[in-house]
Amino acid sequence: MAVVFENQDDPKRRRTTINAKNKRRGRERGEKAIKDISGSVAPLRARAIGGASSMAVLLRALCLLPLLFHVGFGQLLPFFGGKFGSNEDESDSKPDFGADYKGEWEVVSKDSGVSAMHLILMPKNNKAIMFDATVFGPSNIQLPKSENCRPVPDSKTNEIDCWAHAVEYDIETAEVRPLKVLTNPWCSSGGLAADGTLVGTGGWKEGGKSVRLLSGCATCDWEDSPNALSGYRWYATQQILPDGSFFLLGGRRVFSYEFLSAQGISNRKSFNFPFLRETTDLAENNLYPFVHLSPDGNLFILANNRSILFSPTSGQIIREFPVLPGGSRNYPASGMSALLPLKLQGGNAKDIQAEVLVCGGAKPEAFNLAEKKTFLPALKDCGRIQITNPAAAWKIETMPSRRVMGDMLLLPTGDVLMLNGAEQGTSAWGAAEVPNFTPVLYSPQKPMNERFTELEPTSIARMYHSSSAVLPDGKILVAGSNTNPGYNFKGVKYPTEMRVEKFSPPYLDPSLQAHKPVILQDFSQATLRYGQKFLVKINLSGWDVETTDIKVTMYAPPFTTHGFSMNQRLLILGMNNVNQSFLGFYNIVVTAPPSGTIAPPGYYLLYVVHRGVPSTGMWVHIQ
Repeated sequence: MAVVFENQDDPKRRRTTINAKNKRRGRERGEKAIKDISGSVAPLRARAIGGASSMAVLLRALCLLPLLFHVGFGQLLPFFGGKFGSNEDESDSKPDFGADYKGEWEVVSKDSGVSAMHLILMPKNNKAIMFDATVFGPSNIQLPKSENCRPVPDSKTNEIDCWAHAVEYDIETAEVRPLKVLTNPWCSSGGLAADGTLVGTGGWKEGGKSVRLLSGCATCDWEDSPNALSGYRWYATQQILPDGSFFLLGGRRVFSYEFLSAQGISNRKSFNFPFLRETTDLAENNLYPFVHLSPDGNLFILANNRSILFSPTSGQIIREFPVLPGGSRNYPASGMSALLPLKLQGGNAKDIQAEVLVCGGAKPEAFNLAEKKTFLPALKDCGRIQITNPAAAWKIETMPSRRVMGDMLLLPTGDVLMLNGAEQGTSAWGAAEVPNFTPVLYSPQKPMNERFTELEPTSIARMYHSSSAVLPDGKILVAGSNTNPGYNFKGVKYPTEMRVEKFSPPYLDPSLQAHKPVILQDFSQATLRYGQKFLVKINLSGWDVETTDIKVTMYAPPFTTHGFSMNQRLLILGMNNVNQSFLGFYNIVVTAPPSGTIAPPGYYLLYVVHRGVPSTGMWVHIQ
């Protein structure tokens, strides 16, 4: 008896007989499924033979059999005539699940221990690292033992500092573990190496040339290498490159760049970069320049209001883009910027288009006026530009509210979240007024006049030295805010903020819970190779899930400080098919990014998004 499908591409939806090629493909998948299931059970069997707890292992194996059946049946299904794959055009996809939910805030900790000037999520232990400068006096948490105190650099009286200025924050329990940072990381930069190690660079005074390493083990602490850099990197930017090394750019009155190996070793050589000298002004509105890795391997760099495409290999400027009108965008004017999600539609990197979004900031004169307590309105505009287009021009949009020193985060869905900051003034101590309490959602794929949505406001001012991070469960961790030169909790308009919040974006609406995919991590591939296909298995209610209802995204967790999330990257992966293995269980065949220019080596959070509702992320590693 012939097995038939409806032809989705035919407007008359003709019924067609499955061909021999698909039968052969189904047979091969069925054989592979049997091997996969055998491989999953074999270790359990071996343990039962060699150990005393054979009955416990046997019971565990029996408990796994239903899931193994679902897993295997999905790969056998095409052989028996079940549905697999879909070539439907995106225009046929169902709309995202909608709701009026504007998000929700919750205070998850009353005391982070240190002010979270810098923040990053670590991949190996799911902990967040928060740290401040070492010169702002006592924090709220001490180092664990008196003999673990930090010698104060350049002290003539052998002074020691027994207060922690960095912590490891447990995103589930809110517990903190104090960390000892030796050299001053005030206004430093950082990013994750390919092996998941946090590589921090620069800072102030004795920290200006330092490289700091922190791995994810339970008892690890900072490893500090003073004088490792060739330049004094204070307010510099750090960007990972396709080979896993780092590009370091700028610093106060430092108009150069240098390279750092993936292991955190500097080549001790810097290169003159006149573009930074050209873009500075009286307020130095080109600090923490925005740097994004383009799919062609070049770097988009924006400093003040000018931007270029720069080759880190040849040291040449490929082209300069038009000036972004409106005002200054970098510290202390402190706008926000992100590389918009990259949509991968095959293995050819040349076909991948890339856009950069820049929002907010301040007028060039705003910082000097703020020092005199005159606070100019922050910028309200956004500029968006296609950096892979040689003839690119800025497209200007208007935000619902003004924002300076805010954060810009890429969400698992591909939307952009803007939060924190103020509506007047600039970055710096006491240089801003009118906190912006209201997050804004920006949807890049919507029509131009429908992209902005205001969300539920917080009640906590998050201004200078605040930070945020996307978590595996899709919530946003928000911490920090200190407009004072030290920990100051009384007698000031904006006290040092130690509370930690989590914000739930609209996709975490409780009414959408039934539509949320669950990644079966034990049966999904977590180690990826460039350009190769891999399998993600999910649990999701319903029989009618189509390939166009699903997208798989990969998110590189950034290092966030002073309103810029360095190394942030979201990839929308190419999918081959989605097939249902059994009621509520699906197999997704996904193609990994083609190269390090698209996805630099390292750890990413992988999400499965079902019509706008993301799963909890799974850590994957690509190299």
